[in-house]
Amino acid sequence: MGLTIGVDIGGTKIAAGVVDEEGTILETYKVPTPPTPDGVTDAICTAVSEVSSNHSIDAVGIGAAGYVDDKRATVLFAPNINWRHEPLKDKVEQRIGLPVVVENDANCAAWGEYRFGAGQGHDDVICITLGTGLGGGIIIGNKLRRGRFGVAAEFGHIRVVPDGLLCGCGSQGCWEQYASGRALVRYAKQRAKATPENATILLGLGDGTPDGIEGKHISQAARQGCPVAVDSFRELARWAGAGLADLASLFDPSAFIVGGGVSDEGDLVLDPIRKSFKRWLIGGAWRPHAQVLAAQLGGKAGLVGAADLARQG
Repeated sequence: MGLTIGVDIGGTKIAAGVVDEEGTILETYKVPTPPTPDGVTDAICTAVSEVSSNHSIDAVGIGAAGYVDDKRATVLFAPNINWRHEPLKDKVEQRIGLPVVVENDANCAAWGEYRFGAGQGHDDVICITLGTGLGGGIIIGNKLRRGRFGVAAEFGHIRVVPDGLLCGCGSQGCWEQYASGRALVRYAKQRAKATPENATILLGLGDGTPDGIEGKHISQAARQGCPVAVDSFRELARWAGAGLADLASLFDPSAFIVGGGVSDEGDLVLDPIRKSFKRWLIGGAWRPHAQVLAAQLGGKAGLVGAADLARQG
């Protein structure tokens, strides 16, 4: 199979790109994400039509946030779009006349990193994305592992604190409440309120109040050595690394790939994640350690991965 299209459905925009067999994006087209399910379908078809006008396309892969069934055809549930058992594959195929594969967006990003990014050279890789929430993907034996019903690797909703913080999923104590961009902001606000004298740099980047702290302020302040900002990253990393140690007990991969917006801070967050992983890894003194790697493809991982999964069929 030659050229395929990857579609990445984001909260604010839908991006489609023509991708070759080497994972290179040849052309892209973006449209705003509409507020309705039918509008999203229309936007997907428009983006595919626009980006394919100058190319011969063999298939289309769509990355969607939510639960996708085992046939990679129906979105069972999506948190940000009102999709409930949405037959997205059939709807789009009827409109564009090409084979379509629908996949969870975190799985797409994981596959993209495995094939063309930080996972190259590894047969067994676990990916996590530290963004607003926490997502992930499982590649074992060079295959994407989706589970019997297609909804595996929802790592963010593993309960790590019994009766802990309320999560948007309705449960309590989910991992993403302690290791995510949202958690990082909460840590910084709490610490800035408790010890404002240690948050001078951080508070100065916002409106001067703890409630005005945003993720970008924490990153900037940490790079300037702000104690509260640095400590907030360490707290996130403590939870992230401990979670990876648990995943190592489950999957025993050769590498963990950490992506998402939080990982863009590089060693500021990755080094303490590695230390926490080493600290909490059961039998760590006597067993091989998986590498903890930074994702390489950034925001294009999902698009590239979706296109390649469409190529795989």
